[in-house]
Amino acid sequence: MKKWIILIIIGIVIFGLYRWAKGVNNNAVRLEEDAKTAWSNVESSYQRRNDLIGNLVKTVQGAADFERGTLTDVIEARAKATQVNVDPANITPEQLQQFQQAQAGVSSALSRLLVTVERYPELKANQNFLELQSQLEGTENRINVARDRFNESVNIYNQHIRIFPNSMLAGMFGFQPMTRFAADEGAEDAPDVEFDFN
Repeated sequence: MKKWIILIIIGIVIFGLYRWAKGVNNNAVRLEEDAKTAWSNVESSYQRRNDLIGNLVKTVQGAADFERGTLTDVIEARAKATQVNVDPANITPEQLQQFQQAQAGVSSALSRLLVTVERYPELKANQNFLELQSQLEGTENRINVARDRFNESVNIYNQHIRIFPNSMLAGMFGFQPMTRFAADEGAEDAPDVEFDFN
């Protein structure tokens, strides 16, 4: 009888360990997939911006005497950004930094384009341009939301695989921490604002 009790206890312990390991693994898989989906939403938002930029460039190209250098900068920055590929299954800090730098180049070139447009009243009055500009503003908001949601998903996943005792199994199952978006370099510094009252 004693032998059967010991076997039952061992069986219960083994079953409990199995259920715990299964739960850790399955939850990590679900959270990792959620983070990958959130990354896909980030890429989708940036793709929408790239598509809108293409239409914006076509609209601006139609304006007489528009500064070609500004347009060229936007076109080149957009081309560079579309060449940066990030593997959602293995996002490294280096990949994410390269992606962020490429997207920052697009944002900078786009900002210069929109500032330059201020000197062209016919463009500012163009309904198609105004609609594209409005859609771009909305897309920038979507990008920020998508990036925040990605960071939240990564945070939940990273916490799950790093807390004890999950951390003992996560490494054995091949789960590695994922990288979050960080603020662009220099974002912590307040911009210099100068007013010209002449």
